[in-house]
Amino acid sequence: MLAVIAAVLRGQDQWAQISWSVWAHMASISLALLLTPVMLWRSRGDRLHRRLGWVWSVAMLFTALISFDIRQIEAGGFSYIHLLSVATLVLVPLLIWQARRHNVSGHRSAVRGLITGALLVAGFFTFPFNRLLGGWLFG
Repeated sequence: MLAVIAAVLRGQDQWAQISWSVWAHMASISLALLLTPVMLWRSRGDRLHRRLGWVWSVAMLFTALISFDIRQIEAGGFSYIHLLSVATLVLVPLLIWQARRHNVSGHRSAVRGLITGALLVAGFFTFPFNRLLGGWLFG
């Protein structure tokens, strides 16, 4: 999250050129990133966990959906990272369903998959030099 903040601050001179969908994508994924450690480090299964879980789930779904409006400008299409968006659209309802069924191991597996794929892997591919945040951070 610190790298995202640093990159955004370094890119201030280009803010006006960034589409609303990129800003919405960054805002929703930032919310999910901030909630993730809170959700993992505090007690689970109580009312606050469920409420924060709904906020996290909606943020993840919104992030995935809005990503389809963000495409490689030079290629004009989708990139491989959009496969993670599809996986997110499948896994978030699955983790909700598992939680509602009180299937702790299934819920935990879906959450781990999302954190690994949609947050860590996708986050890693956010910072190469040819991507927006990578250019801002390292450019």
